[in-house]
Amino acid sequence: MRRIHIQHLTSYHYAETVTLLPHTLHLRPRDGHDLRVVSSQLDISPAFQIRWKRDVYGNSVAVVNFMQPGQDLVIASDVVVEHYEEEPLQFVLEDNARRFPFEYDPAEQIDLAPYQSLIFPQDQAVVKDWVAGLCNPSDGVDTIAMLTSVNRKIANELHYQVREAPGVQSPAVTLASGTGSCRDFATLFIEICRHCGLAGRFISGYVLNEAAADGQTATHAWAEVYLPGSGWRGFDPSSGLVVSGDHIAAAVHRHPEAIPPVAGSFVGSANIRPELSVEVRVTRIPE
Repeated sequence: MRRIHIQHLTSYHYAETVTLLPHTLHLRPRDGHDLRVVSSQLDISPAFQIRWKRDVYGNSVAVVNFMQPGQDLVIASDVVVEHYEEEPLQFVLEDNARRFPFEYDPAEQIDLAPYQSLIFPQDQAVVKDWVAGLCNPSDGVDTIAMLTSVNRKIANELHYQVREAPGVQSPAVTLASGTGSCRDFATLFIEICRHCGLAGRFISGYVLNEAAADGQTATHAWAEVYLPGSGWRGFDPSSGLVVSGDHIAAAVHRHPEAIPPVAGSFVGSANIRPELSVEVRVTRIPE
């Protein structure tokens, strides 16, 4: 078990006083058998009221309503978690799922269908060509070996870059440019899985990188695939590694653009562009 401290500061500065409309926050990590939230605190200004809810995916979502206008918006999240999964667990698959392709159980298929629906159907020809040697239903390959190869192919053949623009790139754009952010790579991995008939979902959260320089940590995104017998298993195409105890999930969704850490709007003069600053620190608490 390891204790991890997550500090996430988001600041907006506006050129004039604006009216802040409700904001949604996906900042609190997801509790489970492998992770427990020990403490969680939100400091927000200007004056606000907060309401918590669980969405359809089981994410903890904070809905923030502001009581007064302001020229600065500051959202500071301070969380301590205990993580019990130190290393990636061995994949234990049902016999029928050990080789690709396979069929999901009809009872599970009902719930998994949304995670198999293509996000960018117009890009499927490009995706098919890029993974033609890895994801071929006629080959009957080892399922884990196939997914690991796709994960590593993204990490090894594409160039990772920090991209501050909102949203995600389509797979076609990522493959044509040869570059993308973690959320772009996760989106590409998910789309490949769905192209192959597998259920995939998008994860937003944090990753502990003890080798990173102070202040160089950031929010992170990766993907999960549903594997019978093993459940939802994480793959991080930014590193090419299987998700381990260094990853802390904050939110999951079938669509990669649905769960930004902070989302909201404001009312002000036309063409106002706020200045955005984000600082994230993920550190291990010494025992």
